Amino acid sequence: MRSHLLNDTTAEHYRRSVTEGIERVAAKLATTSRPFTGVTVDALSPRIEEIDLDEPLYDTAAVLDELEDVYLRDAIYFHHPRYLAHLNCPVVIPAVVGEAVLSAVNSSLDTWDQSAGGTLIERKLIDWTTARIGLGENADGVFTSGGTQSNLQALLLAREEAKTDTAAKLRIFASEVSHFSVKKSAKLLGLGQDAVVSVPVGADKRMQTVALARELERCKQDGLVPMAVVATAGTTDFGSIDPLPEIAELCEQYGVWMHVDAAYGCGLLASVKYRDRIDGIERADSVTVDYHKSFFQPVSSSAVLVRDASTLRHATYHAEYLNPRRMVQERIPNQVDKSLQTTRRFDALKLWMTLRVMGADGIGQLFDEVCDLAVEGWQLLAADPRFDVVVEPTLSTLVFRYIPAAVTDPAEIDRANLYARKALFASGDAVVAGTKVGGRHYLKFTLLNPETTTDDMAAVLDLIAGHAEQYLGESLDRAS
Repeated sequence: MRSHLLNDTTAEHYRRSVTEGIERVAAKLATTSRPFTGVTVDALSPRIEEIDLDEPLYDTAAVLDELEDVYLRDAIYFHHPRYLAHLNCPVVIPAVVGEAVLSAVNSSLDTWDQSAGGTLIERKLIDWTTARIGLGENADGVFTSGGTQSNLQALLLAREEAKTDTAAKLRIFASEVSHFSVKKSAKLLGLGQDAVVSVPVGADKRMQTVALARELERCKQDGLVPMAVVATAGTTDFGSIDPLPEIAELCEQYGVWMHVDAAYGCGLLASVKYRDRIDGIERADSVTVDYHKSFFQPVSSSAVLVRDASTLRHATYHAEYLNPRRMVQERIPNQVDKSLQTTRRFDALKLWMTLRVMGADGIGQLFDEVCDLAVEGWQLLAADPRFDVVVEPTLSTLVFRYIPAAVTDPAEIDRANLYARKALFASGDAVVAGTKVGGRHYLKFTLLNPETTTDDMAAVLDLIAGHAEQYLGESLDRAS
């Protein structure tokens, strides 16, 4: 079995095995004609259940054949131009090369003596990102597993910086369309059920700063402690960006930690055309970025950034076997001193490879393309009487609803939209997301693929309308 260990004696075996895997994936990418096969849970589960994991096949080619049957054939392929559902981007090749390198070398980014140059590369990328944001010379940060972890760590720092010993008095303010991880973080941090104050949004789905000011003042008058305001730069459903400069003013006025959840909108940091849409982000105390959304990186590649490096001390614990205190005096850079995680992948390498091959402008141009595409999609929907579109896009998301001319019952229209999404997914022809707006069911295009065209969007809209009309026709037949 030692022949399977990756070392100096097995380098050729490694090369052959990885090449076999790459060739299978490359062939699949080259021949995939739709984003999904439409396989059902009931159809796929038995194929996986019948595999006996205690009976190995002892052959890479045979295992890859089996993998084709249980995974590759029926995977959801985000690179396909008619995958329009969630915040999953097609990935750039330099990042995939980085993924291959980091998994083989297998550095752990918790301590210098497990990563060496990897530590310095990650730190360089953190400095690059904080400079792009404009957080100042004292800024710092660390790579994380994703936006949920980044938001949790940012709110942990905000809690520790808040001037109170009573957790029950702490309040977090976030818009009503902010990410669910804000409430999840409040629970994990031991705050009460009422800790997160939901701030109304306007028709543009941006936080209403008048309402925020009112809630902050009410909090103060009630003897409570405003802990943090979470401003969203790219909401999951609408891509809306809260008014960052105005929020920053209020945070300064009330002495509140300002966190910007830019997990989605961080692509604007590299944008050639639309960087000004996140003006004000430079005034944040902390920022979440997900490179694996709008920087076209493989999952996972994310970070939490802070204006004041000293606040990261709230995540610091010293263990004699790992990062003893003396290492701080010896100026040995241990990233575990800043992180909620201990063992941590060298995910920063993917972004490093991307920047060194493509440059920031290359990434930004790709993100600008999907933002432009969203405008074209908005125009398409606004001109189509079959659909109601909620809000003009700021980033690359479109939320809309099929509205049949002959049906007025909102509940029946809900069911038609739900059916259309389910039927479309089952067909495998396209994948779209769904959400609720005002209690009603809507559909969603999340556009993160520059290869998607207006023709793709128009074709998917026709498919949606066709499925909805089929449902309504069958519904009328049943009623009669």
